[in-house]
Amino acid sequence: MEIKEELEATIKPLTDKVKELEGKLEEYKAKDITRKVPGDIEVKVVKDAGDQPFSSLGEQLMAVKEFTTSHGTKVDARLKITGAGEQIPADGGFLVQTDFATTLLEKTFASSGIISRCFRIPISANANSIKIPAVADSNRGDGYRSGGILAYWKGEGAQKSATVPSFAQVALELKKLTGLTYCTDELLEDASALEAWIGRAFASEFDFKIADAIINGDGTVMPLGILNSPCLVTVTAETGQGASTIVAENIIKMWASRFGPNSSNYVWLINQNIEPQLYTMGLAVGAGGGPVYMPVGGLSVAPYATLMGRPVIPCEQAAALGTAGDIILADLSQYVIIDKGSVQAASSIHIKFDYDETAFRFVYRCDGQPLWANYLTPYKGTTSYQSPFVVLNGTRT
Repeated sequence: MEIKEELEATIKPLTDKVKELEGKLEEYKAKDITRKVPGDIEVKVVKDAGDQPFSSLGEQLMAVKEFTTSHGTKVDARLKITGAGEQIPADGGFLVQTDFATTLLEKTFASSGIISRCFRIPISANANSIKIPAVADSNRGDGYRSGGILAYWKGEGAQKSATVPSFAQVALELKKLTGLTYCTDELLEDASALEAWIGRAFASEFDFKIADAIINGDGTVMPLGILNSPCLVTVTAETGQGASTIVAENIIKMWASRFGPNSSNYVWLINQNIEPQLYTMGLAVGAGGGPVYMPVGGLSVAPYATLMGRPVIPCEQAAALGTAGDIILADLSQYVIIDKGSVQAASSIHIKFDYDETAFRFVYRCDGQPLWANYLTPYKGTTSYQSPFVVLNGTRT
């Protein structure tokens, strides 16, 4: 009995301490509690702070606003502090919650008529480049197809002939697209309005810049664009064709320069200024003819917005009327984009502190280029070339 009583006397204080800690844990879960940490900073402990993220981007930005208006004395425990010091938020900024940053990028891709059609490859967290194996195939003639594979018809008992294919690589290395915007304290007071504004502004601008790089990029600090790609095929204008015009023969020749097996993937990317050319474009047939883009019912009927059965997409990034790139026939599945799969986003109150504005920074690391290293010489009819990307010559006189 003495041993039992001695053990009970030893265990009871420990049991009581466990019950006390369990009671405090339930108290923390039941309500928000403000606690002091070194540096006289009040940290707001929320229910299940370790597991419960912000419910919306607006809610997180409101927490940043509270930190700002309290001059750094109140900080929500769910805010991730970055910078020189762990206990002093003023040394750095606040990371935007990962799922919110990912959602912003998804909005960018979903809202775009161009980048959503590209071949996207997310790469691993520890990589900043990728090399994609590709077949060295720029000629459909015998001995060139599929990098040099050639099959032979042989008679019975004849020796087989061997061929050795050659391969190429598409190398991409991450570039950096950045965005920096400011929100006033007044806007920060309304979480739902703020989230809607940030989401719309970010998606719109990143869509514009990525699409512009896909079409016009020079391949240095940005992706390599279609118009600067060595696989681009340029169709010559018709003899005597007027300056800054597009005629039906241009469309027919551009369509004939596509890579035929992928016909269902193509879209027409146009500068909106060329639409009057399309609506008035006609094709002569004998002594007559008729419009080739206008619907049968004329202007009173909704336009089909297709050429050769493929969608016509107006985009600001296409060149001005009369310039190469004002109309582009593109199979965007043959344009590859690599990225880290999310956006790095952070906020800071310091850049425009005296204006009562909070800065929000977004960084998207990506790269892109056509999968084709060169245009294709067809098996027969070698006077023309084929490509997933075709434009009309800018010289039209």
